[in-house]
Amino acid sequence: MQATVLRLGPGADLKRSLEELARQGPAHGFVLSIVGDLSQATFVCPGRSGPTVLRGALEIISLQGSLSPGGVHLHLSFSDSECQVWGGHLEQGTLLLKGAELLIGFPDEASSIPAPATTTTSHQSEPKVAIAVGEGCPWSRRAERLLHSLGIAYTKVPAQAAPLPQITIAGVFIGGYTELAEWHGQGKLEALRSR
Repeated sequence: MQATVLRLGPGADLKRSLEELARQGPAHGFVLSIVGDLSQATFVCPGRSGPTVLRGALEIISLQGSLSPGGVHLHLSFSDSECQVWGGHLEQGTLLLKGAELLIGFPDEASSIPAPATTTTSHQSEPKVAIAVGEGCPWSRRAERLLHSLGIAYTKVPAQAAPLPQITIAGVFIGGYTELAEWHGQGKLEALRSR
């Protein structure tokens, strides 16, 4: 594994910095560790449609997730001055106070890590995941980001009704983003990853 140290200074946007690294990186990578603090945290709590923004002296506890040239999927946890712990899906607008130091790991053989696919080619079987998304829908974007980060091929289908997204796996409707995230948490999506 190739390890890359990323040092970020005061005022840097944590997510934007990692998106830039992901665009330049050799392949898919993972956040291995982080030490630092924030002046502002912007994150999405489970089950909420919009981001939460907290300001103050915030200590980073952990940052986990994946990076790829197609984007990042990261979960942040941090504590406030009362030692209350917060966390959720990292969004842009998360700003460093004094700075942060991260260790990012990239597997040695990029060829062993499949690139996410959203379309099929003649040598691939039809994707088992179909998703109807809405233009500008934050839940649709999150569902697509999750599938991308896991390397799961999917096809987009026309939306028939609200709410969106609408996700079907192996011909069975499972629900929306919340249900997709639950499947991921239960390990049910592993069999769908590109190998």
